[in-house]
Amino acid sequence: MRTTVGIIGAGPAGLLLARLLHNAGIDSVVLETRDRAYVEQRQRAGILEQGTVDVLREAGAAARMDREGIPHDGIELRFDRRRHRVDFPALTGGRSVMVYAQTEVCKDLIALQLAAGGPLLFEAEALAVEGAGTEQPRVRFRHQGREDVLECDYVVGCDGSWGVARKAVPADVSRVFERTYPYGWLGILADVPPSHDELVYARHDRGFALLSMRSPTVTRAYLQVPADTDAADWGDEEIWDELDRRLETDDAWTLKRGPITAKSVTPMRSHVHEPMRHGRVFLAGDAAHIVPPTGAKGLNLAVGDVVTFARALVERRDTGSDARLEAYSATCLRRVWQAERFSYAMTTMLHRAPGATPFDDRIQFAQLDRITTARSAEADLAESYTGFPLD
Repeated sequence: MRTTVGIIGAGPAGLLLARLLHNAGIDSVVLETRDRAYVEQRQRAGILEQGTVDVLREAGAAARMDREGIPHDGIELRFDRRRHRVDFPALTGGRSVMVYAQTEVCKDLIALQLAAGGPLLFEAEALAVEGAGTEQPRVRFRHQGREDVLECDYVVGCDGSWGVARKAVPADVSRVFERTYPYGWLGILADVPPSHDELVYARHDRGFALLSMRSPTVTRAYLQVPADTDAADWGDEEIWDELDRRLETDDAWTLKRGPITAKSVTPMRSHVHEPMRHGRVFLAGDAAHIVPPTGAKGLNLAVGDVVTFARALVERRDTGSDARLEAYSATCLRRVWQAERFSYAMTTMLHRAPGATPFDDRIQFAQLDRITTARSAEADLAESYTGFPLD
């Protein structure tokens, strides 16, 4: 099998890249280890930055998002029983975000790819990437019980932190920067309308809480828990009671309760692999970087990566210049590290670490007070949350 771009992984990054390349007249093949049902049900991010929304619209992949997505013009910060709304458009010159689940983005992109795109092979396990330093890298993969080879001009690894693409970067040139946090998020989906029309980020002495949504009838919420927590150990009413405590305010706001349909624990870590390119193998999304979910950056960073690659490849085709492809890693990493900075700042400001001292608590309150009283600090949060430039 032969193609211009071999894409490993059919998450939002790989699928969007295939769409961008198709629209530009560049052929690709997508290999995905899991089956279609798994990819379309995998619960992940739900916040799309302004830039991501714009890219999906430009790619012709936003019809359902524009019908069913929920635009958000701000978030609410809660601490010390106080409430403060951060107004995104007023602080950023008009930018906002969209609540639209990653599962729905994947469904939309899969449908487009299967209807009018290059091959998308489910249950096609990538085994190895070979010849990264040559002009014709290859992906060995297993599909329908037999091994095959995908010969490419370029390989883009969108296959996560444990995928094979990263292994194509030699150990002697790889550098890894990471931090593991001593807590995780207990996340729930519940069949109950959201209790607030925007996301609520709460700092509490008992730990962080986040109130979010998936639709006008489905609530998504999170509680900070110890890293080794088993979700099954938390009863439904216990979860609602804890959310009530951590989200409490001095006004008449109340938390709506309903049947919990899913619960799981998400670990928290920061991870960056440098470089994001070796020869003709390019890393994108979780294959290159992971952020704690507090800053809502994971999916959006992956979108930025594949947009950068697609634009660089189009430039090479149109002008013969490799300059933007050569600069891929440096271009992406500037954005990645800004996202890591913001996600780390949000995480450490809102979560109470094990063994936190009264001094640590005062520092968190000072950070929150600064955001709620200084327009420059509030604007920095709004600009970071709604997204960094994609290129």
